[in-house]
Amino acid sequence: MNFAHFYRSSRNGRLLALAMLVLALACVPGLARSADNDKREDRAEQRVKSMHEKLMITAAQEPLWSKVADVMREDARKLDTLASTRTEHAQDRNAVEDLKSYSEITDAHAEGLRRLTAAFTPLYDGMSETQKKAADKLFRGAGKGGMHAVKDK
Repeated sequence: MNFAHFYRSSRNGRLLALAMLVLALACVPGLARSADNDKREDRAEQRVKSMHEKLMITAAQEPLWSKVADVMREDARKLDTLASTRTEHAQDRNAVEDLKSYSEITDAHAEGLRRLTAAFTPLYDGMSETQKKAADKLFRGAGKGGMHAVKDK
């Protein structure tokens, strides 16, 4: 039995081909990292669009919403950069350096939440009661999985 026949005729063949693809991507770190970052940016953009829809942002609210969306995008990029750097140097760090790296990510996340709160507050203050209820529900659900959970609600 040749490989092509094995691939077409069995689930194990497809799994083997998938495993080989994953290994090939792992051997090209720049390519894999680039694809992963693209996915992260796409997810951030999906969250922005989903929140815009669920919060029923009006044309008059767009300038304030734009500030919120910009903060979300900037924070996602910053966290992606820190996470990529952490991953790239994972094998080179000692325990103290590892803790510092994790601390940088945690600090960036906390700062991002402060920036998001500052940008979101004026928008929230000007929302209708219906929009505020939607925001309250949306953010309450986000507490269970961070802001990433927003896209699932």
